[in-house]
Amino acid sequence: MALADRWLLPEGIQELLPAQARRVEVIRRRLLDLYEQWGYDLVMTPVMEHLESLLTGVGHDLDLSTVKVTDQLSGHTLGVRADITPQVARIDAHRLREEGVTRLCYCGTVVHALPTQPLASRNPLQLGAELYGHSGIESDVEVISLMIETLQNAGVDQELSLDLGHVDVFSGLMQLAGLTADQQEQYQDILKRKALPELVDFVAGLDVEDAVKQYLAELPRMNGGVEVLDRAESLFAQASVQVAEAIAYLRDVSARIALRFPELDQYFDLSELRGYNYHTGIVFAAYTPSYGQAIAKGGRYDDIGRDFGRARPATGFSTDMKTLVELSSLRLDEIQQVVAPVSEDADLLAKVKQLRAEGVRVVYALPDAALSSESSAQLVQRDGEWVVSGL
Repeated sequence: MALADRWLLPEGIQELLPAQARRVEVIRRRLLDLYEQWGYDLVMTPVMEHLESLLTGVGHDLDLSTVKVTDQLSGHTLGVRADITPQVARIDAHRLREEGVTRLCYCGTVVHALPTQPLASRNPLQLGAELYGHSGIESDVEVISLMIETLQNAGVDQELSLDLGHVDVFSGLMQLAGLTADQQEQYQDILKRKALPELVDFVAGLDVEDAVKQYLAELPRMNGGVEVLDRAESLFAQASVQVAEAIAYLRDVSARIALRFPELDQYFDLSELRGYNYHTGIVFAAYTPSYGQAIAKGGRYDDIGRDFGRARPATGFSTDMKTLVELSSLRLDEIQQVVAPVSEDADLLAKVKQLRAEGVRVVYALPDAALSSESSAQLVQRDGEWVVSGL
């Protein structure tokens, strides 16, 4: 690498300069305090683990995203975490092993071998919360509510939209249709791309009853407002108990969320397959008009800790702190920076200590160094006392 290029970062890797880093840190503290108030305990997971641990269970989907390295001590392959969720599941299942409900939260940098989308950062600052040990609707509503409050407390004051889905709608129809594994994979791909012209040909070629063909053809069109649930009930509910229960669950969650956040726009997409391979129930995501991707997402993933020796119900969400800061309208308090002369005067040293304890930023005027443009005042001695005076 040429000397002139040594300042370049790898593609998709970002660093934060002082002003942005301060915003990230202030909002991070604000959100972790929020989680503390909700009863969520902070955990800090390692940046690297044995690859098998990171890719266990939910982690299998992360294989292509995980950076692999060789441990110089053991010769084993290690992975740099691409998602903190599997690590938190390991902590709940293997390290804590508590009875009853466990609430955990986290915030840390993850690294992606490949970007999740063209403009995405490959080193997001992942923030999230997980609730283990409860399988009822109450815990799903709690986690969704905490996700919405996370965005609000981060200063994302744009119009928010909550996207709701349930994997049992898809899995119930797959069970009813009896498609092969290859056919299911092809159908999933069509749904993800919303490729409706391809869907017509695919459904026409299936050897299933006409009613089932209609179900499969209509599923990708089941998106929109609450009226989607009415349409789905009239079309699918009589065909599958599993699908009917999933639709009823979504309706109940929607009503409970509406009581808590009446101004929140709710959107339903019954063909949403985000995380289908590990989610076991409701899936949800938050959107805002100015950002093309979900700004927070989550869902239920019961038994995520099974491969760690303890299967437990689980639900949670995550977001990228950097994205929240980009969208945040919070105005930070301006920092007052005071310049102090370099001196061994005991009264001056005591005054500097006092000001810093009060939250004032004090920097020493080092010899032969220009004053920082951020400084707004200085310490001067008047009548034998050190006082703050404007520059």
